[in-house]
Amino acid sequence: MTDTTTRPYRGKVLWVDLESGACREEIIPEEVYRQYLSGLGLAAYLLYRDLPPGVDALGPANILGFVSGLLTGTGSLFTGRWMAVAKSPLTGTWGESNCGGRLSPAIKQCGYDGIFFTGSSPEPVLLVVDADGPRLEPAGDLWGCDTIETETALLARYAGGPKPAVACIGPAGERQSLISGISHDFGRFAARAGLGAVMGSKRLKALVLAGARPIAAADPATIKRLSKRCSRYYLTSWPLPPARFLPYLGTLVSKFPLGFPLDGLIEVAVFKRWGTAGTYGMAVEWGDAPIKNWAGSNEDYPIKMARGVDPEQIFQQEERKYFCYSCPLGCGGICKYGPEGREIHKPEYETLMAFGGLQLNNDLETLFEINDRLNRAGMDSISAGGTIAFAMECYEKGLLTEADTGGLALRWGDAQVALTLVEQMIAREGFGALLADGVKRAAAQLGERAAEAAIHAGGQELAFHDPRLDPGFALHASVEPNPGRHTAGAQVYYEMYRLWTRCPELPRPKLLYRKRSKYTSSPEMAAQAVAASCYTQLYNAAGLCMFGAFLGVDRLPVFEWLNAALGWELPPEAYMQIGKRIQTLRQLFNLREGVDPTALRANPRVLGIPPLREGANKGRTIALDQMIRDYYAAIGWDPETGVPLPETVQALGLREK
Repeated sequence: MTDTTTRPYRGKVLWVDLESGACREEIIPEEVYRQYLSGLGLAAYLLYRDLPPGVDALGPANILGFVSGLLTGTGSLFTGRWMAVAKSPLTGTWGESNCGGRLSPAIKQCGYDGIFFTGSSPEPVLLVVDADGPRLEPAGDLWGCDTIETETALLARYAGGPKPAVACIGPAGERQSLISGISHDFGRFAARAGLGAVMGSKRLKALVLAGARPIAAADPATIKRLSKRCSRYYLTSWPLPPARFLPYLGTLVSKFPLGFPLDGLIEVAVFKRWGTAGTYGMAVEWGDAPIKNWAGSNEDYPIKMARGVDPEQIFQQEERKYFCYSCPLGCGGICKYGPEGREIHKPEYETLMAFGGLQLNNDLETLFEINDRLNRAGMDSISAGGTIAFAMECYEKGLLTEADTGGLALRWGDAQVALTLVEQMIAREGFGALLADGVKRAAAQLGERAAEAAIHAGGQELAFHDPRLDPGFALHASVEPNPGRHTAGAQVYYEMYRLWTRCPELPRPKLLYRKRSKYTSSPEMAAQAVAASCYTQLYNAAGLCMFGAFLGVDRLPVFEWLNAALGWELPPEAYMQIGKRIQTLRQLFNLREGVDPTALRANPRVLGIPPLREGANKGRTIALDQMIRDYYAAIGWDPETGVPLPETVQALGLREK
């Protein structure tokens, strides 16, 4: 057995058979950690090894996993992320969803690097892991409860020992909505890829983790020293203009004829002050935010209108900052909302844009209400908002009438209609039942003309960062084994990661460049995109938050933390190779499932086909086909098919099934 007394990993995972109720531990060889670390890497290794090809994502044979990051609990900063994994019922591909809160250390404190579920329970159950060990308990009394009710009840039920960490589903997951997620800590979410539906299909209502085992590291003194050195970058108070001026800054940047690399210190400073909502108005004017279901522009949602979602108004509702485990930034917030003053998590940028600019809405009060309803139901706000915007466009074009919608006039900017549709989608009732599984399936029922308005990649709705400003969002959404993800990579992410400072062979962005140069491919751009992919998979294995990664590897010492935690002496390039191994294994997973990688590309509208006629992204079109071919070639996959080349598979020590 692996010696874990001075290592950050536990050396074992827990397998739970929901059909029989049996729990068993599996010892993981040290070589697996050397190849994949833990977190996402360990999950990819185990699912590729054990998941039968071609399983029904909502059937009992699918495997649902919860994994902790390798650096969680070591004293490193920003490393409290956990991930849920399974075959995605939304896309039919590899599925994963990332979340913060306190569950990542709780998995390790129970003695495991991951917890994996097989089979399906005949009745609703929950998994409890505490001093008495792992066990399944009945959860029939909680089936039908929302996520807040569920977590409140479970924290009270299992009080008395270490405070439990709870992950659960709400009614959307129970009803197996393909856009449902998994809730934790009263409103943090592993929201994407439809993994809440997988949990619902298994009749697994919740996990309650109440372990108390300490987490070790090989060299905690060095980790502490590195963390102290890093602290000056997030403790420094950078001067920021009042929020009402940020949209004008976005306008100025959009008019500037040249582009320049974005320093992540600026992004982190905005998140520290206002949270992700701080970028709202600036994103609209800059061209980062898609408007009117991606068919409009900032001209359709001018500054005066967007000011209804001003970050300062949201900040005024904030009672206190919310910090995930090991996070010194505190981009989240707890707000008091409604006449009864209930506590809710502050809405994030993606939720605000999903039901704001994307639908031409600026009713902040209703946005708060929608955010709360979705959190309680356990439904992904990105997918829900994108699907409703799709329906509004179909109504505008006459593809839907009030006879189809049950009398609802789906007009742009009608916040109450959006709220009604959210309620119907959660309940799978009325017209909302058509929308409850996302935009691709809704479009399939409405006919070929509706597909033009269905904005997704590989079946997953795109988040709200416009590739017509940063083409990297379209590229990564289209080449990722988990398609449609805005967190997978972008050109601006590469700039902020500053990987060339630790891997000198990687391209260094120019201080100034012509903006139009971003829209065609080049070997340098392909190398940057592949590096961003590899680093993303690496830090997902480590449990690092993307917002921490924005500080850059010369400021946030992830490679050095890993060596200190593990007692290794690997160069950064070796860790990047681990990221490449994880990325390639996820691609092999998809191929084994019969997925054609070239069929995952983003909707043409987000590529500027046809180009916008006005606004910040006017006239821009992305040469995505060539970008994809160059990416495939640079990572060692066949440029035409996306199939990893035999020599790549061999060099990474992988085996195709």
